[in-house]
Formats: sequence, C-alpha cells, structure tokens
Amino acid sequence: MGKDERNIYTINMNDNQGEVVVADEAIAVIAGIAAMEIEGIASLAGRENREMISKLGKKILSKGVKVDVLEDVVTIVITVTLKYGYNIMDVSEKIQNKVKTTVENMTGLTVADVNIRVAGVEVEA
Repeated sequence: MGKDERNIYTINMNDNQGEVVVADEAIAVIAGIAAMEIEGIASLAGRENREMISKLGKKILSKGVKVDVLEDVVTIVITVTLKYGYNIMDVSEKIQNKVKTTVENMTGLTVADVNIRVAGVEVEA
C-alpha cells in the first residue's frame, strides 16, 4: 500500500519576515497551466483536455507533470498529447520556454530542465 508523498520546498527569503514553503504539486499545477496555454497541446497525460479542465478545475493540471527539486533547482517532466498537424519540436520548445519562465517567475526557483514526453497525437473527428 503506497503512501501519498507530498514534497515541500522552502524558498529562502532575504529578510526576516519568515519563510515561504511551496509543495511540489503547486509547482506541477503552475507548469501544467503554462503548458496548456501553448497552441498545439491537446491534453496533458491522463487525457485531461481543455473542456475537462474547465469543468473539473485546475488541480487536474498536475496530472502528467513530474517535479523534482534539489537544492532550489527544479527539473520538470511533462507528458503531453499533441494535436495532429503541429510540429512536435516547435510545440515542445514553446512548452519548455513557457514552463521555465512561468515557474521561475512565480516561485523564484531555478528551472534546470523541462523535459517533454509526447505520449500521443490527437486527431479531431
């Protein structure tokens, strides 16, 4: 029986106002939202498309996103399904840039890598 593990990370503050602690799931949601903003993405892993996200909420966006943090450096793996007709390399590069910028701006952590795994291609019926 597996235990649901949640990792948390302390973001160092320069003043004496206290500390800020961020859960890995929060970073995963940030990365998922940023990725879904890119044209050409059909869904994150687990088949969460834009319509399901609007009905079920943003928490579902952590599915298909794996976050590892080691000494304030973040590595992110995002598994996506792309829409048919989009260039995989172009869309992947846009995801990487958007996710890196968004996570760094929102958390202050350094993103070392954003690795993209393309699980499939969706063809509209």
